[in-house]
Amino acid sequence: MTSNEEHPIIDPNQAQRASVRRGIAQFQERLQAAGHDFREPPPEPTSCCGRGCNGCVWESYDAALMFWYEDAGALLA
Repeated sequence: MTSNEEHPIIDPNQAQRASVRRGIAQFQERLQAAGHDFREPPPEPTSCCGRGCNGCVWESYDAALMFWYEDAGALLA
């Protein structure tokens, strides 16, 4: 058993994550089509204990992703 199988990453919004990834890819395509060489979105967390901690890694990721969308959207405006 690998360490990922022993300690899987807990994602409280796993059902929505595929949709989020598609949205990011579509936004990146729009940026590229507009000729913008924009930074990569924040990486998804690689660990989460699943205990609903204040300041969960997923909360930080979601906040960073919103900043990424805001900055990218400003380029496209």
